[in-house]
Amino acid sequence: MTSPHKSKPTYAAREETALEAAVNREWNAAQRLLSVLATAESVETHVPELHGAIFCGHLVADLDSVAGAIGAAALYGGVPARASEVNSETEFALATWGIDLSRIRPVEQLLEEQGDSARVCLVDFQQTTQLHPAIQPSKIVGVIDHHALQSSTIVTQRPIFVDIRPWGSMSTIIAHSFVVLQRPMPREVGGLLLQAILSDTLNLRSPTTTDWDRKVVSLLVQYTGVADVNLLAAQQFKAKSRSLAGMSAYALCEGDLKQFKLGSAEAPVHVAFAVVETTDAAGMLARVPELVPECVAVKTELSSKGKPVDAFFLAVVDIVELETHVVVAGERERSLATAAGFNAQPLSSETLKLAGKESARSLYRLAAGQVSRKADFVPPLTDAVAQGWSSERR
Repeated sequence: MTSPHKSKPTYAAREETALEAAVNREWNAAQRLLSVLATAESVETHVPELHGAIFCGHLVADLDSVAGAIGAAALYGGVPARASEVNSETEFALATWGIDLSRIRPVEQLLEEQGDSARVCLVDFQQTTQLHPAIQPSKIVGVIDHHALQSSTIVTQRPIFVDIRPWGSMSTIIAHSFVVLQRPMPREVGGLLLQAILSDTLNLRSPTTTDWDRKVVSLLVQYTGVADVNLLAAQQFKAKSRSLAGMSAYALCEGDLKQFKLGSAEAPVHVAFAVVETTDAAGMLARVPELVPECVAVKTELSSKGKPVDAFFLAVVDIVELETHVVVAGERERSLATAAGFNAQPLSSETLKLAGKESARSLYRLAAGQVSRKADFVPPLTDAVAQGWSSERR
C-alpha cells in the first residue's frame, strides 16, 4: 500500500504540514500494526472484567471521551455512554462517520435501566471531580485514561482493570488495544478514534503528542481510507470554532471545564480550569471584558452546588498559531497565576487593543507552544501550591 499523501498532487504545491509529515513518516510502522489487526472475531481475546460494562467519559464530554467510550465498548463488548451533551466538534465527527448520537446514551439512563447489575468503566478520566454524580464508586470496574493521578483520583473497594498511559489521547490507547488484542475494528469507530486523536493532540502538534499517537494516526488513516487527513482536520476544527462564535460568554466559561484538587488533603486548593480552543483567537480575545465577569459567575455557581472553587481560569488557545492566553477571575487567581509563572510573557499591543486596557489585568500570555491543560496549564499550578501558595492567605 502506498501513501495517498505522497501521491496527492495538491501537496506538491506547498510545504508538507506536520500532520502529513507524521502520517507519511510512520506509514511503514503503521502498516506493520495493520497486519496484526484482526479482520474477524478472535477467540477469548477480550477482557472478561469489562464485558458488558458501561463505558463513560467525564463531565462536559469532549470528542476524546465520546470516541473513547464508543471505541472501548466496541473493543471490550460493552455499552457506550456520555456524561453530558456533546459539543459541535463531536457532532461533526459523529456525522462524518455516520454514527447516530442515539448510539451513545446519557449514562444516568443506562444506570437506571441496569440497576444493581450495572458496572462502569471510566474513560478519559479518573478524578472524582469529573465523575457524573449518578456513577457510584462501587460500580466502577475499570479505568482507561491518559491523565495524571492526582489527589482526587477515585478510590475503589476492590482491584479494578486499569490502563493508563502517558499518550496524547485516550483514543490512541483504544486503537492500539484493538491491535494488541487482535480485535476487529469497525471502520466508523476507527474514523471516530482518528478524529479524537487529532482533537486532543491539536493535529499532532501539542506537547502531549507521543510517537504512539503519530503511529496510530498513520494506522487509522490507512485503515479508514482517509484521502486527505489535513483537510479532515481543518474541517473538524472549523466546525468546532464556528459554534463558539454563537455561544454566550457564560457557556464558554463552563464549556470545556475540568476541576482539580491540588495540594494536600489537609489544605487542598480547588481549581477550575476551562479551555476554549479556536481558530479565531482574535475574536475570542475581543470578548475578554464579558468573559471575566462570567468566569466569576461560573465560579460562584459551582461553589454553591457543593463543588468548591478557590481559583478559576479560562484558557483561550489559538490552535493555528499554538498560542494561549489565560483569563483570570480575580485577585486570588492573579496571585496563583503569578506564582505559576503565567506572567512570563508580556501582552502584545494587538492583544491589548482587542481586550482593552482595563481587562488586561485579567489576561496572561503563556510562552509560545504552551497549549495543553494537561501538560502546560495545571502542572505549574500544582507546583505553585506544592511550594506553599495557599488560597487562605490570599
